[in-house]
Amino acid sequence: MPDDRDEPKLFTLTEAERTRLEVEPILIEAMEGRRKLSDLAESLAGISSRIQLLGGSIPPFRSAVTLRLEHDRLADSVKDALERIESTGCVVKDLDAGLLDFPAILNDEEVYYCWKLGEDRIRFYHRQDEGFAGRRPLDPHDHGPSSIQ
Repeated sequence: MPDDRDEPKLFTLTEAERTRLEVEPILIEAMEGRRKLSDLAESLAGISSRIQLLGGSIPPFRSAVTLRLEHDRLADSVKDALERIESTGCVVKDLDAGLLDFPAILNDEEVYYCWKLGEDRIRFYHRQDEGFAGRRPLDPHDHGPSSIQ
């Protein structure tokens, strides 16, 4: 018996747009968490580096523990946000850029509807073997604000 979970969800443009609106705040949450994680990782690396440079000196234990707990909490939060997004069937292609793809069929070809945070709606697609650089407008006559390229 085939397992439907192995098949990606295919979106109509309307479904993709509806899902985009639903997951956009979750994407922003994940992006902010990722930026904060980077800062915390840098702080933790600084503590580790100071310990190594000073021959195993005693670290500021309380602040190191607080940083590690916050790091772990944020990592779980980002992971949870990404899982919530991907549970809808869309694919997070680049968390730093806020890039989402929605599997679809267009002109009898498997494609991704492609959206980047800051764009007002889904305006682009690309073949599944291409990436962001291969994006093409869904409507060749749509000269609206493509915003971030």
